[in-house]
Amino acid sequence: MRLWPRRHGTSLDLLVTGLGNPGREYARNRHNVGWMVVDELARRHGGTWRSKFNSQLAEVRIDGHKVALLKPETFMNESGRAVQAAAKFFKVD
Repeated sequence: MRLWPRRHGTSLDLLVTGLGNPGREYARNRHNVGWMVVDELARRHGGTWRSKFNSQLAEVRIDGHKVALLKPETFMNESGRAVQAAAKFFKVD
């Protein structure tokens, strides 16, 4: 995988956010494909989910790159706060 160079002071190479909606009625729904993608990335690369930023967060290595996977636990239209908090914490723009 080719990524741009890590910025000075940034603790990871990439922040991947998968969007979705909470609730059983949205499970396995096309609107939750973002959650499904980051779930699969975590599964393939040995990530363990933990709660942080009003989200589920897993940190993995993919081809030597440090990648944070984020699943905001809010409805899509309210996910910006969780993404902003994670981006600020990891010092990514």
